[in-house]
Amino acid sequence: MSKHPVRIVASVSLVLVAAAAFTGCTTVSETGRHQLNFMSSSEEMQLGFSEFDKMKKEVPISKDPAANALLQRVGKRVAAVANLPDAQWEFVVFDSKEANAFCLPGGKVGVYTGILPITKDDAGLATVIGHEVAHAVARHGGERMSQAKGLALLGTAVDAGTTGSKYHEYAVAGYGLSSQLGVALPFSRLQESEADHMGLLYMSRAGYDPEAAVAFWQRFADFNKQQGSDTMWFLRTHPLDETRINQLKGWMSEAKAQYKPAGN
Repeated sequence: MSKHPVRIVASVSLVLVAAAAFTGCTTVSETGRHQLNFMSSSEEMQLGFSEFDKMKKEVPISKDPAANALLQRVGKRVAAVANLPDAQWEFVVFDSKEANAFCLPGGKVGVYTGILPITKDDAGLATVIGHEVAHAVARHGGERMSQAKGLALLGTAVDAGTTGSKYHEYAVAGYGLSSQLGVALPFSRLQESEADHMGLLYMSRAGYDPEAAVAFWQRFADFNKQQGSDTMWFLRTHPLDETRINQLKGWMSEAKAQYKPAGN
């Protein structure tokens, strides 16, 4: 007997909720969140090293001595307080107008020149580096890949389980929509918030005033408004700028308790 598409999607949703609630594998330092990660840290690091080498060949590297000195100075201070065993830290400024930065597994940090006018100073850059390093420490990359594999397997099961049903097309489409809106995108936003939280602690421990994080995100919010971004919140991979700022303010007392100005 054919199953109704609503019941199929509901069944899949229950499976997804159960998978999301699974508390195996690893625990994120700082936040204590349990995560499902099928990849070993060594596998993640090797992928990070490989991708970083590839980027250095494909994306121009900035020759600006001031920008490079800034990144080395800030990056090393943040790295010194981050719990990333066996990291092979490397900090590179890429010559690109894109306002972005990243930290690949294994401690490979890249900053695009396009974000430097927004970071403005050492503390602003520490906000960005702290956030990106937190992604690597929390092993968000391996967690996302593990989730993607799980969702793909469930999608295959939905496809096979409804083949021959008049509702097959609706079931597959419904699963694709529910898995993205109900799991993948909310989870991406959760990871970004977690990186904001951890990054705030890292910059504080490294001797940068955590209040600078709020100032940076306010500048970044102004930048986004100038770019005319109008994507609805539930379709975003990142939290709204206003949400990030409010969350940072909520974590501020915790960060200030760990803040010790450099040189003191």
